Amino acid sequence: MDSEYAPPGHYTTRQVAQALRISPDGVRKLVQRGQLQRAGGTPRRPYFPATQVAALYNDRRARQSA
Repeated sequence: MDSEYAPPGHYTTRQVAQALRISPDGVRKLVQRGQLQRAGGTPRRPYFPATQVAALYNDRRARQSA
């Protein structure tokens, strides 16, 4: 199924959830809050830029170590 794959430089909802150690619902909440922008895909199977995911990951790590 190609709906489970994102183009190079992008992550699926599941991959974002795994990288940030949150649930897929948590990813949806990040989108609703404007902290993560969809980069394409379909409404049910969006994908997200890897650069934004990396920035969120780094922000979360910085908060945990502070």
